[in-house]
Amino acid sequence: MAERSFKKEVGQLRIPAGEEFRGEGILAVTKALLQSGVGYVAGYQGSPISHLMDVLADAKDILDELGVHFEASASEATAAATLAASVMYPIRGAVTWKSTVGTNVASDALANLASGGVTGGTLVIIGEDYGEGSSIMQERSHAFAMKSQMWLLDPRPNLESIVKAVEDGFELSEASNTPVMLQMRVRSCHVHGRFITRENRRPAFTLAEALENPKRDVGRIVLPPASFAHEHEKVRERWPAAVKFIRERKLNEFFDGDFSDIGLILQGGLYNGALRALQLLGLADSFGNTRLPLYVMNVTYPVIDDEVLEFCESRRAVLLLEEGQPDFIEQNLHAILRRAGCATVLAGKDVLPMAGEYTTEVMRDGIAAFLAAHAHALAPALPASALPPRPRRRLPCRCAFTRKSRRSPRSCRRARRVFALAARSARSSPR
Repeated sequence: MAERSFKKEVGQLRIPAGEEFRGEGILAVTKALLQSGVGYVAGYQGSPISHLMDVLADAKDILDELGVHFEASASEATAAATLAASVMYPIRGAVTWKSTVGTNVASDALANLASGGVTGGTLVIIGEDYGEGSSIMQERSHAFAMKSQMWLLDPRPNLESIVKAVEDGFELSEASNTPVMLQMRVRSCHVHGRFITRENRRPAFTLAEALENPKRDVGRIVLPPASFAHEHEKVRERWPAAVKFIRERKLNEFFDGDFSDIGLILQGGLYNGALRALQLLGLADSFGNTRLPLYVMNVTYPVIDDEVLEFCESRRAVLLLEEGQPDFIEQNLHAILRRAGCATVLAGKDVLPMAGEYTTEVMRDGIAAFLAAHAHALAPALPASALPPRPRRRLPCRCAFTRKSRRSPRSCRRARRVFALAARSARSSPR
């Protein structure tokens, strides 16, 4: 049963090209799928992406008109298995579920899909349930993308960027013959905004056409010796093709600032919170203008070496905002910079928490600490409330008992009480 009805909202999916669409992030994703000529959609319910399934169910009439097949899958593994339709045929397909638990269930099917590669564009829309309000274990989908070498998109949380990511995701998948994961954070799923629409497109190739003209290429089946060739194909052909597409289409974004010797690198999904943190520090305004240069990674995997070096080489220090652990991107950036002989200081988890959600307050304090260390001229101008509190210094214990054992002051007080009780007992005992 659907969590709620979107019968009224789905009417906006019929908006013709050139008009303004207003609504929630989930609705924008659905509209972007239709604008991209998707041929089939499947998925499994799970917060924060479950409303996407509700929207698709309520939009059945529109999907039927366009010839789009939709099904609610029995599990995430079943949903992932439907993407096999795009291995042999140029059909665009999308699946959706909650991550990371759903991605774990679907990982076997995804690994086989990523090994053999795809012909039609395939998009895995994952609801990243991480941080405050999460109902699952705190893990990252980034690990699954790296494990199977599927490209991971993490767009800025506004409707224009989300719609563009859906459309670019299909094209990136087809250009590199690789499945693409679109990470939708909680705030991205429910953000409200607007964008200018394009015309809905019927699939260029449908499932019915695939059934009428069956194809089979045993080289795409993940069994030896084909599986060995797939690994080399990933490295020699698919990866370079993906990097070329990402660079030429400028999927990652650069924003200029007033300072040339420092900058921020951040995941696209953190953009809104980071901009608010900069605003609290007096380094940005409400319209998105920032005094610090930004490199926004709307594609967090693969990392584009040339773009990283282009941003870092002329700067003395940069701060990376990477939410969650392990610090996959930070380690990758260190490797890129040091192999290239770039001396730029890369700060990250040294001034920011290793784990947990990067709220505006957390990013504000981390940026303030970075500026205090690497931008001395700027740090005094920061509001006192913005600077991270100084750690309290523990006074050394003067007690002879704890000086030798190096116990804490609390243990010291306990030791003094023990001595006092022993002395009192000795005085009261008969001689």
